[in-house]
Amino acid sequence: MSWFNRVRNSLPFVAKRSTDETLWIKCKGCGEMIFASDYADNLYVCPRCEHHGRIGADTRIAMLMDEGFTLLPQPEVKEDPLKFRDSKRYTDRLRAARASNPHRDAFTVASGAIDGQPAVVGVQDFHFMGGSMGMAVGQAFCDGAAEALRRKCGYVVVTAAGGARMQEGILSLMQMPKATVMVRKLRAAGLPYIVLLTDPTTGGVTASYAMLGDVQIAEPGALIGFAGQRVIQETIREQLPEGFQRAEYLHEHGMVDRVVHRHDLKGELATMLRYMRGSKAA
Repeated sequence: MSWFNRVRNSLPFVAKRSTDETLWIKCKGCGEMIFASDYADNLYVCPRCEHHGRIGADTRIAMLMDEGFTLLPQPEVKEDPLKFRDSKRYTDRLRAARASNPHRDAFTVASGAIDGQPAVVGVQDFHFMGGSMGMAVGQAFCDGAAEALRRKCGYVVVTAAGGARMQEGILSLMQMPKATVMVRKLRAAGLPYIVLLTDPTTGGVTASYAMLGDVQIAEPGALIGFAGQRVIQETIREQLPEGFQRAEYLHEHGMVDRVVHRHDLKGELATMLRYMRGSKAA
């Protein structure tokens, strides 16, 4: 950057011109440059190759739910119970994540309706520490399930996570059985529990509530698995098939019920909720 641009950008009363970073997005699927506004208008799906980009919790909730939804309060949990430190303190990592995100942790719950069908929607945000599952995420999941039980409606969970949060050790792993208990309560009450698997859904999240849905749907091309491909290949000493751990591969092998384009998700979820509520009532 020239000295003139440095001086110009430092002046608060001079309007900043849009840069390439704000005007254009490089698709991670095909590498093509797309107008950022066109990308957002297309629900963050590449209009050329149909690659589904990662989106935040607020965008996802607004995309799936009807207007008038309410956000549940984020749970208060003990922070840094293990006084964990690697290259940084866990508290510093949390502070940095919160500074760049609108919510206090990686799981946000909204109560409202999907195309007129009453529903509670929980969304995991990969942008917050890789969507990792800690005590706050586990408690937020359970609060969402409790709200669905209170309203006697379906619970839709959108997963996107790298797994359990290592900074919380065994306490993060305890969220797996905790969430499983709430899923069993939903099932006992005859309420639908639908999971939407998005890119990426891995680790302890896959090993618990992400794969316990009455219906499992996924976005196209989503990475879904427990261990990484490299770890698996080194363990079994074999080359993995093309597309392994992608949504389409899992659908072909019976682990996912449907692969649904982002444009069709709202209608698809509403149809499922309508059908499942009707069948439970019958």
